[in-house]
Formats: sequence, structure tokens, C-alpha cells
Amino acid sequence: MFGFLKQVGDYTRDAVDAARNLTQGLAVTFDHMKRRPVTVQYPYEKLIPSERYRGRIHYEFDKCIACEVCVRVCPINLPVVDWVMNKETKKKELRNYSIDFGVCIFCGNCVEYCPTNCLSMTEEYELAAFDRHSLNYDNVALGRLPTSVTTDPSVQPLRELGYLPAGVMDPHDVPADQPRAGQLPEQVLANLAPSAGADAADGGESSATAPAKEESAE
Repeated sequence: MFGFLKQVGDYTRDAVDAARNLTQGLAVTFDHMKRRPVTVQYPYEKLIPSERYRGRIHYEFDKCIACEVCVRVCPINLPVVDWVMNKETKKKELRNYSIDFGVCIFCGNCVEYCPTNCLSMTEEYELAAFDRHSLNYDNVALGRLPTSVTTDPSVQPLRELGYLPAGVMDPHDVPADQPRAGQLPEQVLANLAPSAGADAADGGESSATAPAKEESAE
């Protein structure tokens, strides 16, 4: 008897869970039915990458000192630094520098730890190729600066959803000078600077008034 009641209870609980999950799924479906579809007509339209987007690495040959810091901090030891020692000057002479973007994970460690800032991240993400060996960029290919989405005359740049003005869902026909919903990183830091200074001043005043309170108590 108890086994039969347990089976009925389990069946009822499973049926209620299935109905709840089905209702939640239909709620999401009906919510999207009310929205206007937003389709990016690539390659004629492209989204503008974010400020800290980690795209293809740009390399400046003249700044490189062949220190191989990028190789040591790379999780997969990817950059290949070809150099020879000049016996007269007793300094390294760089011959070639290459990065295989077919293997690169775009972590940005090489850019962050480079002592001469010869490496930098770009917003280029179109690295598709028919041959994987063509993804191995040498110092000449790494030195080419990509064309940004905003400066390419053949492309209509579109802002991502997080960079649209408040209440706007469609990136088409949005004026470029219209403010975005959130703040830029430099704006956030500028707003935090006055508050940090005020906190430091309050801390100094509290530490200065503490001995005076102790003396008055004595």
C-alpha cells in the first residue's frame, strides 16, 4: 500500500516539475515573440568590439629587445623569438618573431608583461583561413595594423547591446553621439577617485582626533 502511494507521489511530483519547466520555457518563447528581431548583415554590418577586446596581436619590431618574457609567461610557450648574440656589442640581435594564431588562446599575458610595450591587442577577429599554416604570422604580418570597424568605409558599424543607450534594443540607426547605457572604464575610475580621496581624508581626521579624545578622557 505504501509503495503504491509512493509511486503516485513520485509521478505527481514529476508531472508538476515537467509542467513548471514547460511553462518557463514557453514564457521565454512568448517574451521573445514580442521583441523585434535584430540581425547583423555581416559582412556589410559589423559590431564594434569592446574597449578591452583581445583580438589579433600587433607587434613592433623596433621596440623588441628579444628578452623572451612573452615566451615565459605564455601558457603554451607560443611566441617564437629568433635571435643571435652580437659578440662585439654583447647584445641580442633579433632576427625574426612569429606567433601562430591557430594555437593562440588570446589570454593577453604577453601584452601585459612585455617590458617595452612592443605587443598590443587589436580588435581584429577575422582570422579564418583555408590553410592553418597561414595563421602563423611573422614579424611583418604582425606589424600590419588592421582596419578598425569604425574607420572602414565599406562597413556599417553597429554598437553591441551593452553599449546602446538605455531602453534601446536595435543597434540600427542609432546616432554615434548618443550616450551609451553604461560608463567607460576611464569614467568609472574618474568617479571613484573623488570618493577615494574623501575616504582617505576622513581616515586622517579620525586618526588625528583619536589622541585628542584619549587625552580628554584622561
